[in-house]
Amino acid sequence: MKIGGIIINSNNILELVVKAADSKRAEDIVALDVAEVSLLADYFVVCHGNSDKQVMAIASEIITAAQKSQIEVKRVEGKESARWVLIDLGDVIVHVFHNEEREFYNLEKLWSDAPLVNITSMVD
Repeated sequence: MKIGGIIINSNNILELVVKAADSKRAEDIVALDVAEVSLLADYFVVCHGNSDKQVMAIASEIITAAQKSQIEVKRVEGKESARWVLIDLGDVIVHVFHNEEREFYNLEKLWSDAPLVNITSMVD
């Protein structure tokens, strides 16, 4: 995808998501490279907040950052409960959990075949 002369790919979207989540103090941000193990996306991003308010702030920041960059937000689910918000950005799917839900669903274990992406250069 090309926006304003800049090619937007899944790596750019991943970095945008990680930076947006980090700016709202998302906890334990993990990126999984699911391209070889799933047809759904190239990356899953998993993070959590410690309150409903923080979960909503993280999700809202990611959605706003995507929209500002003209990245289509295909679907958002779970904003009503603020316990597990799923944001579908096409090649990148974001899971913003409340801490307890993250521990319960343990997506990292479910997708353990997917290698972790080193995101340290993307966060402050």
